[in-house]
Amino acid sequence: MNAATQLSTSLHYFTHWARKKPDETYLIQPFPDGHVEEITWGQAADQVARMATYLRSLNLPEHSNIALLGKNSAHWILADLAIWAAGHVSVPLYPTLNGDTARYILDHSESKLLFLGKMDGTVDGWNDIKGVIPDQLPVISLPMSPRDDTPTWAGVVAETDPQPIQYPSAGDLATIVYTSGSTGRPKGVMHSFETIISVGDGLKQLFPVGEDDRMLSYLPLAHVAERAAVETMSLFYGFRLYFANSLDTFQEDLQRARPTLFFSVPRLWMKFYLAINDKLPPKKQRILFKLPLLNRLVKKKVLTQLGLNHCRAALTGAAPLAPEIVSWYRNLGLELLEVYGMSENFGYSHSNRPGQARIGTVGVPNPGVEQRLGEGDEVLVRSPGQMLGYFKNPEKTKEDLTDDGFLKTGDMGEIKDGYLRITGRVKDLFKTSKGKYVVPVPIEGRFNHPKAEVICVAGANHPQPCALVLLSDEAREELAAGASHDELEQELAEVLDQVNAECEAHEKLAFAAVVKEPWTMENGMLTPTMKIKRNVIENHYADRMGDWYGQRKKVIWEQ
Repeated sequence: MNAATQLSTSLHYFTHWARKKPDETYLIQPFPDGHVEEITWGQAADQVARMATYLRSLNLPEHSNIALLGKNSAHWILADLAIWAAGHVSVPLYPTLNGDTARYILDHSESKLLFLGKMDGTVDGWNDIKGVIPDQLPVISLPMSPRDDTPTWAGVVAETDPQPIQYPSAGDLATIVYTSGSTGRPKGVMHSFETIISVGDGLKQLFPVGEDDRMLSYLPLAHVAERAAVETMSLFYGFRLYFANSLDTFQEDLQRARPTLFFSVPRLWMKFYLAINDKLPPKKQRILFKLPLLNRLVKKKVLTQLGLNHCRAALTGAAPLAPEIVSWYRNLGLELLEVYGMSENFGYSHSNRPGQARIGTVGVPNPGVEQRLGEGDEVLVRSPGQMLGYFKNPEKTKEDLTDDGFLKTGDMGEIKDGYLRITGRVKDLFKTSKGKYVVPVPIEGRFNHPKAEVICVAGANHPQPCALVLLSDEAREELAAGASHDELEQELAEVLDQVNAECEAHEKLAFAAVVKEPWTMENGMLTPTMKIKRNVIENHYADRMGDWYGQRKKVIWEQ
């Protein structure tokens, strides 16, 4: 098969670019010691061919599942490509998993080998995971791996003569992506090379993307959103890909990359927004943004501080982002576009298009995608990126698909003029003690305050719902340093009143409880894509609810 003429998989595109521009940089990887490694397309192809040759020499069963664990790095992507080039299937694991879930995935996926990448046990799950890796499971360490007792990527590449890589067929199984598990055990979503590459095929009709673009990879590559928007797009279009070193160096990494395209999730868009508000308060922004001469200069300075002044288009997805926040970014001059997709369709479903965005919606179906509403206004989608099914779970596969092949998304929605608005999750619905149903997501979206980072509406089996409020890091630090609670309490009470003014009687919030403990991936309150685990959060505060309702106050501070 000629990779240069028949580009049917990500691997074909990869070798196409390696032949076309072998000396141009593809991957830029910073290291903890400060040095930065640049890997050209030609070097990347050589390393992948050598590692694939080594993997074939191990005589693993054909189409073996090979696990890939580590934070984002250049060699994460090279390992993914090497697995494919050796004729195997990649199984990414989130680096923030706990040991129990990691053990489950390694066992359920029947993984025959593990690539172990960037982990350090500080902001990842390594300390918990290291004890559950089976002794008999072969391990290959990528750069920045925490283990030094295994074969290494560098060692294998140095000692292996490359043989021609094996190109897969479009319909072959490429990867098993385990869902982030906001409820229950994660499911293994099977994707072929064809469903993966459909992202590139479709998006080229929506966004003007080319070889000169740049992206920064920092959201988990184990999730389809980053895998689709960053890995697959870079391979399809042949553009340069930068990586982040750590949370502490994120701004420096962003400035190095100067991305022209940028993808993030609502939690981080909110963090950026709060950080700017901390330096330039909203009242001052409103004044400066109205001054004709200063308007453009101030906005450009804000975007430059964020590292997004070169960004043509920015995407947000994985969870709802309040329309007010989307409007704020767009007012800055950043075309922030909400997109929508699921693990089950490799993130290829809906998007707002440049110049045609409708704030508050996730846009219109992508090319080749069909949509409709089912029972209870559940969003049903049929996409070129649709999964082959759930690994070893045909019953669940059948349950989640309609008879004519539409995916039951579990999201509720409204469709107007082709634009889809997500109104909540079917499973998020809860009943008050009065027997009335509450849909929490729209209420959470309306509860906006510059110092409130995340909101969780709860209150099942209570007379009225309530809001659990997690303040931003900056706000918590200010309060810890002695700042007055009174002014913030008054402002939150006003927000509560504004939200309740738009709610039906049974939806009105009884109070807002400001919680003490941050919600993180490490304590199980957030998924790896930073969505709230609603059931975990609600259970955590269940024993305090009775007291909070009994206080009959608008704003309650967790003691």
